[in-house]
Amino acid sequence: MRRTPALRRLAAETRVHPAELILPVFVREGLDAPRPIEAMPGVMQHTLESVRQVARDAVAAGIGGIMLFGVPATRDAIGSQADHPEGILNLAIAAVHEEAGDQLVVQADLCLDEFTDHGHCGVLDAAGEVDNDATLTRYEAIAITQARAGAAVLGVSGMMDGQVAAVRTALDEAGHADTAILAYSAKYASAFYGPFREAVDSQLSGNRRGYQQDPANRREGVREAALDINEGADIVMVKPASTYLDVLSDVAEMSPVPVWAYQVSGEAAMIEAAAANGWIDRRAAIEESIVSIRRAGADAVLTYFALELAGWLR
Repeated sequence: MRRTPALRRLAAETRVHPAELILPVFVREGLDAPRPIEAMPGVMQHTLESVRQVARDAVAAGIGGIMLFGVPATRDAIGSQADHPEGILNLAIAAVHEEAGDQLVVQADLCLDEFTDHGHCGVLDAAGEVDNDATLTRYEAIAITQARAGAAVLGVSGMMDGQVAAVRTALDEAGHADTAILAYSAKYASAFYGPFREAVDSQLSGNRRGYQQDPANRREGVREAALDINEGADIVMVKPASTYLDVLSDVAEMSPVPVWAYQVSGEAAMIEAAAANGWIDRRAAIEESIVSIRRAGADAVLTYFALELAGWLR
């Protein structure tokens, strides 16, 4: 059953379709042209105009959606630009929604790390620790603003306790019961986020180990996913993907809702670096990495290779 390409194709247990791919996209305030991200070859910080072209390209490629991240010009302790109607992320949501309509699932990162002057995913208390409940209040306001801007799916990524329930209640009470919640349920405190910090111009000093999960823990990922599902998550996420395939498999086995995985910046950068040195076949490595994530149980994959891979698949 392995002898010819046709037999291998017929016997394949796992396939990847463009509709199962989601492209993370960065939009930065104050740019007059797209700016390359040095640590992420081929990835740009976009303007409000250039992100419209990305939306058109995504529709043409047939991918499932775009996950938008905003990089503001100014930051403060509470990330006030995150829920400002004229904040860069909310303007980007509106632009992509206007450009793509319902041909593309417009998704938004719902967090504070890009918007705070301390780089943490929440509001800090007097001791400099993340205040979980004060952060939930901020998430509620951000959720309503993003839904009004046109986001169909909100990626609640801050790893605060009770974040899904808080956002679900806020959306429902504001008349946005049809806005879906993607819960970053098993989000680990990973070293593989490094290039992303450049992409969003992170102001973080220190780490997020007090609220993101310990890489040593497997069962905890399932427990967190179960909590989020009970709170009303429409989709749950495992992040990173490639180094947490065991967690992804466990979550996929128990979850009654779709399970997605995020091939994060460091995963993509390693492929790019090895390929640039001639150590691996770039296309083969990209294709194998994504099919492996799907094989482990992901119903969809967030990947910086989404447009390119969709072109190969088509």
